[in-house]
Amino acid sequence: MKNQYVADIGDYGKYSLLKAFSDEGIKLGINWYLTPNEDSNDGKYVDYLTDDSFRRYNPDVYDALKEISKKDDKTVKDIENSNIFTNVKYYSELMDFDGTPKKREELRSKWFNESMNVLADAELIFMDPDNGLLENGDAKKLGAEKYILAKEAKQYYENGHNVAFYCHKGRRTWAKWDEYKEIVPKLIPDAKTVVLTFHKGTQRSYIFLIHSENFIRYKKIIDSVLSKWYKIFTEEPINNKKSSDELVGESFVLETSSGVIFTFSKRADGKIAVKKSDNKNSYLVVDADRFCERFSF
Repeated sequence: MKNQYVADIGDYGKYSLLKAFSDEGIKLGINWYLTPNEDSNDGKYVDYLTDDSFRRYNPDVYDALKEISKKDDKTVKDIENSNIFTNVKYYSELMDFDGTPKKREELRSKWFNESMNVLADAELIFMDPDNGLLENGDAKKLGAEKYILAKEAKQYYENGHNVAFYCHKGRRTWAKWDEYKEIVPKLIPDAKTVVLTFHKGTQRSYIFLIHSENFIRYKKIIDSVLSKWYKIFTEEPINNKKSSDELVGESFVLETSSGVIFTFSKRADGKIAVKKSDNKNSYLVVDADRFCERFSF
């Protein structure tokens, strides 16, 4: 993240997504992965703030960003001082490490450990780098500050936090993009993973790594965002699968008098998957509450 990016169209989607969690009482921790501004046009795409048709998606975030965008010296502090989120902690120490490769690595390690202390009581930590995930994980590499490291996401997760981080496809082929999305989930195999992509401006994606016990609650929040931002936010599979589709627990079967067998299974997102023996190529997904309501007596 750079201060010059504040209020860009990507921010509108990002903060609206995070606000959906904050509004449900989930304590956020935001690590800006803040780096110095550069002489570029990045962050100058704020024309959407002159088109009030965009406001309907999230008026509170839209109005806050519209005011912030008027400032010549906008910074992440403007976001921190706004009323966009409730119940949130920020880590905004600048990543501007000088010295030898080894020294930069040491400074980064100290910086990250400080972030863990500051964000210790957050339930969901959002990592907001300039460029996403550094695939080779080499903290000594010049420019590594613009990326998160997979081991950093893993450390947050293993400390009990749910984790989300920003990334983008960039110039990768679709095959390379699929491989890239799998890097952190493979490192944390017990996490339930959801990938959301925002389609306004340049493509921006957010990878969530969620503890199993939080998945149903988080997925409901994510689904509400997908519904409200129809086709602007979409969910992407990883390796042609989505965590929500995973079947958990034991299935049970019922056979009708005509010999058709129904198999009922619980999915990771709490919904019920129903398969019929005479239609093996498809199955019905039913909301668990609605399913149970049919049997209220």
